[in-house]
Amino acid sequence: MLRVFNDTARYVDQGGGKRKGAFAVYLEPWHADIFEFLDLRKNHGKEEHRARDLFYALWVPDLFMQRVQNNGEWSLFCPNEAPGLADCWGDEFENLYKKYEREGKAKKVVPAQTLWFDILKPQIETGTPYMLYKDTCNRKSNQQNLGTIKSSNLCTEIIEFTSPTETAVCNLASIALPRFVREKGVPLESHPSKLVGSSDSKNRYFDFEKLAEVTSTVTYNLNKIIDINYYPVETAKRSNMRHRPIGIGVQGLADTFVLLGMPFDSPEAQQLNKDIFETIYYHSLKVSAELAAKEGPYETYEGSPVSKGILQPDMWNVVPSNRWNWPSLRETISKVGVRNTLLVAPMPTASTSQILGNNECFEPYTSNIYSRRVLSGEFVVVNKHLLHDLTEMGIWTPTLKNQIIYEDGSVQKMAEIPDDLKAIYKTVWEMKQKTLVDMAVDRGCYIDQSQNLNVHMEQPNFGKLTSLHFHAWSKGLKTGMYYLRTRAAADAIKFTVDTTLLKENGVATGKPAEDDVEAKMAQMVCSLNNREECLACGS
Repeated sequence: MLRVFNDTARYVDQGGGKRKGAFAVYLEPWHADIFEFLDLRKNHGKEEHRARDLFYALWVPDLFMQRVQNNGEWSLFCPNEAPGLADCWGDEFENLYKKYEREGKAKKVVPAQTLWFDILKPQIETGTPYMLYKDTCNRKSNQQNLGTIKSSNLCTEIIEFTSPTETAVCNLASIALPRFVREKGVPLESHPSKLVGSSDSKNRYFDFEKLAEVTSTVTYNLNKIIDINYYPVETAKRSNMRHRPIGIGVQGLADTFVLLGMPFDSPEAQQLNKDIFETIYYHSLKVSAELAAKEGPYETYEGSPVSKGILQPDMWNVVPSNRWNWPSLRETISKVGVRNTLLVAPMPTASTSQILGNNECFEPYTSNIYSRRVLSGEFVVVNKHLLHDLTEMGIWTPTLKNQIIYEDGSVQKMAEIPDDLKAIYKTVWEMKQKTLVDMAVDRGCYIDQSQNLNVHMEQPNFGKLTSLHFHAWSKGLKTGMYYLRTRAAADAIKFTVDTTLLKENGVATGKPAEDDVEAKMAQMVCSLNNREECLACGS
């Protein structure tokens, strides 16, 4: 059947082939076909056993992670012979799963770490399957009163209930964060339309009041869209009208940090990250309550966590800051309810961030010079902030440009560039992934859907990846990994580099790749036993 979906995705497109169709297929790891499922996107193997145009994701229960951690056995079931496992979560799932184990209904029993090993292999080879944690997604959802949520979407940020009679809909908008960086003492009407670079960062601040205002407007507008939109199928209209979920995201978080002179992984940036998402969640919730006062709460409000006074930070055991009046908002909600079941869902912003000239969503820069392929051609893009700062300092030269290209967009080895700028313009490859996961956790308590969290590892191995997955799961993330981004083992020839402008560069050769299965298993087991000390957290 997946081959049929694969060919459908190739056939159905938008704009005469300009944008292909896309399917994301979710499977829980207890399914008897899990090993075949994990091979479907691999680059080798029989073509009839592959469906490479689909996207794959795992909907992982806590019990599986615990069995991997404890080196236990894992049972695989046919959903027809062991029904109901996909329809429950938490203790109910665990009790039913163990009941089927006792009854001997398993089609196959394997060491949990063997299956885990087979999950990591395609992730390193193809970047997928995505990792989402079923119990966390349901436990921290305001839709848990509707039933069990069984999957996310193609981009892993939408966590919504579906059923045979309801098709979940995502109503999305992204907020361009760099536009809220202001210059001190400059009236709003005289403010430049767009700031660039970090050179004047000491005279700048982040305007939370304006972010609150724009978030409120976005929330009103998305509610209006739900009311007047065209729905191609009745099941989508029914779902949208009953639950009224919206998803507010962001773009340009990395640009915002640069404009304020903050390295992406600095304590100041980590605090601003939290403050931004607290502001977005608070004010979308506030407007949703105002709309509920006028038009009534959404149809399925009664019985939801919010109807019981439980907001997203409560589900994470986090106490919000005193920046906004949370006690007053809670009191208002207790009286009038809210108009929307869900509010915040930071999505990938690949297209819209290009239009507005921002870096994607909440991600760090992957490079300071890169090529961008669009429908009209391929273009070389330079980090405009870096270009501005180096030009202001008078050190931007053709030689420096060639050096940055030669270093794959990194500025860390440039002697001419001051250390404070090197810190600000670190790429994602030069940051600890543990720090980026922790920042995702920090904003996660203000995200009532989920977030598309990419993981970047230059040279991933089984130990690093295992440690990162378990860190994300134990910290309570809903989406543990969207794509695993890696770099090619060998450098491409850089035809655009003028080597006559470069000094002699000694190129270090890497160690040969480890192909030994036992060594890879040892890495994985070591990282499970020593998660805090593992090198993965320095990746």
